[in-house]
Amino acid sequence: MALQKYKKKFNYSYTFGAFPTIELLNKYPNQVLSVLLSSQGRMAEGVSAVLQLCEKHNIRVDVGDKAISKVALKDNTYVVGVFKKYLTSLDVSSNHVVLDRPSNTGNVGTVIRTMLGFGYKNIVLIKPCIDFFDPMVIRSSMGASFGVSYAYYSSVDDYMSEYGSHTLYPFTLRAKNSLSTVSLTRPYSLLFGNEGSGLDSKFDSYPTSIRIDHSSLIDSLNLSVSVALALYEFSKPLGDRQ
Repeated sequence: MALQKYKKKFNYSYTFGAFPTIELLNKYPNQVLSVLLSSQGRMAEGVSAVLQLCEKHNIRVDVGDKAISKVALKDNTYVVGVFKKYLTSLDVSSNHVVLDRPSNTGNVGTVIRTMLGFGYKNIVLIKPCIDFFDPMVIRSSMGASFGVSYAYYSSVDDYMSEYGSHTLYPFTLRAKNSLSTVSLTRPYSLLFGNEGSGLDSKFDSYPTSIRIDHSSLIDSLNLSVSVALALYEFSKPLGDRQ
């Protein structure tokens, strides 16, 4: 197949780098179309593991400097995985992280990696939003994207109509409850707003809304930082929370 710079409309995507490609090969080997290696990168860290996994799963490996330079975003990309996009299903009994209209690929990739670090494996993206399979999401998650289930919804209401058994906890600046004191009812959905505009003001009055207290020296926290603080706090044993 003739490879091109990634576009959302494609039914395939890329992993850039050895470690995201290793995660792809471990989690979704049947979705892999091919793996490209740079002629200069055979001794790069992680390449031997990539080759072993390709041999194990009978996946084609090509040396393709021109193809890599055509699709990669950085000059020092030594490994590219080409894979078919796939669908997943959310686990109705597990807790979810819901991102309302996220627009920054790096933020979403970092959120996914943080989620997996604290045992959260279900992410919801409310449209309009970034593409879950954008190579920059995969790259910034270091391949953690392949360890979570994802779903898109047109609105928070559409999502909650399907997952009404979940208690919704919106994070807003003027929320009723402090992160350090709120108690959660499982299964729950943690809702975070867009990087620029946050959540609609209607969520401020939710009885389950949560705020992350910080100094007046800033107006708000970065999305990925907010998610990390929340997941860290909710991962603590109940006796350790104050």
